Amino acid sequence: MGQTSGHPYPYADRADAGRVLAGALAGYGGRNGLLVLGLPRGGVPVAAEVASALDAALDVVLVRKIGHPRQPELAAGAVAEAAGERTAVWNDDVVRYWLAASPAAGQAELDAVLAAESAELQRRSERYRPGRPVQRIRGNPVIVVDDGLATGATMRAALAVVRSLEPQWLVAAAPMSCAPVGGVAALADDVVIPWADSTLSSVGQAYRSFGQTGDEEVRALLRVE
Repeated sequence: MGQTSGHPYPYADRADAGRVLAGALAGYGGRNGLLVLGLPRGGVPVAAEVASALDAALDVVLVRKIGHPRQPELAAGAVAEAAGERTAVWNDDVVRYWLAASPAAGQAELDAVLAAESAELQRRSERYRPGRPVQRIRGNPVIVVDDGLATGATMRAALAVVRSLEPQWLVAAAPMSCAPVGGVAALADDVVIPWADSTLSSVGQAYRSFGQTGDEEVRALLRVE
């Protein structure tokens, strides 16, 4: 991991970041069966640039953050799905904080948020993959792409579900990270982050233009009819 020399950070937009990331991933181009999985929604425009540059197939790995009900920006974990497999990962420190005050009520809240995010995961799967065949992960090299890493919980969930499907090689990639990403590195065979440990407080600060990515944009990039 390290900063790519010569790029005038911050990134102009996600497409700009995707082109820089594709350059950092150039060594993976041309591998048989290479699959790039973007994390909707914001990771998909970045992943699309990577897939195009590396002549790879493009799909999504679906992830939903499990946020604390009273502090939604605080990630207690995430739930993810790829190729029909689903798994959840947890931020143990946040879960302990969540449950400490009132274990019974806290567990009920946790279960309710997990159920809600799992339902949204199913909705997105049906919207982004209507009638599309499942991409082959087992035995193929896979690159999982997001538009940036804050706590890393979302990327860890994505890597966990993809790893369970036995890829030949698993790479975690993002244009930037807010902090060291040791937990992500433990789940991937390689981690590629051009602007690593940026010291920024949020992913959005790494971009001059960081608008919302909508479902229709994701569907267009995936060429969903």
